[in-house]
Amino acid sequence: MANENANAVPEPKDASTVILVRDAESGIEIFLLQRVQGMAFAGGMTVFPGGGVDKSDATAEVEWAGPSVEWWAERFSTDVARAKALVLAAVRETFEECGVLLAGPTADTVVADTAGYAQDRVALEKHELSFSDFLKKENLVLRTDLLRPWANWITPVGETRRYDTRFFVAASPTGQIADGVTSEAAEVRWQSPQDALAHWREGGSILLPPTWSQLTELAKFSSVAEILAAEPEIPVILPTLITDEETLRVEFPNQDGYYTAGPHPWSIKVAK
Repeated sequence: MANENANAVPEPKDASTVILVRDAESGIEIFLLQRVQGMAFAGGMTVFPGGGVDKSDATAEVEWAGPSVEWWAERFSTDVARAKALVLAAVRETFEECGVLLAGPTADTVVADTAGYAQDRVALEKHELSFSDFLKKENLVLRTDLLRPWANWITPVGETRRYDTRFFVAASPTGQIADGVTSEAAEVRWQSPQDALAHWREGGSILLPPTWSQLTELAKFSSVAEILAAEPEIPVILPTLITDEETLRVEFPNQDGYYTAGPHPWSIKVAK
């Protein structure tokens, strides 16, 4: 029985990631977060804000503005309960990790400044406060209409920590400041997709395949309006982990360029 458990493939945990975008003189910029070294998952990697779904996300009772839960379930090819939890997690994790809050006093407004919620943000990150209780306390409406569904990636079989991650895009609200005031970030920055990819090619960052793929795709857009108007197909992408005596890598759709330029996580493991 012990051997069976040791060889069992861990089920991927639901997770949400939000790609924050804003218009800039040269086109669009994207908010990126470099995770702290030594973290159990993606330590040292440059990623978008996001994280795992909490149990409280599935049971949250909130004021909801925007597309229905059923609409989200259809776009992400899942059931209603799961879709609700994924959307809640997307907004909650974005607030926890960079202070951007996709909520407002009414269904057509958004918070102008989140500095006054600093203590609540810490309490949320420490799981001392649920997101639904926070929104109720502050009389805030969840603005799901500010989000757009974007992609769905699953961590390859063979990794010890696996996530079934839904990617969203959202315009960073005017007046709010995305920061790195979180225990999970070593550094944060706004970069154009082109600059972020150039930084990676020069060895300045390490990108997981989903991050690299989203940056590559977003480099095709010239404005936030274009991104928000897009209606991408959202296939489930499950990369394949390839291992032999000298090679450790993953294979995934449209990977041309990923292994011919900048560093990837598996180069670190091979070096060790």
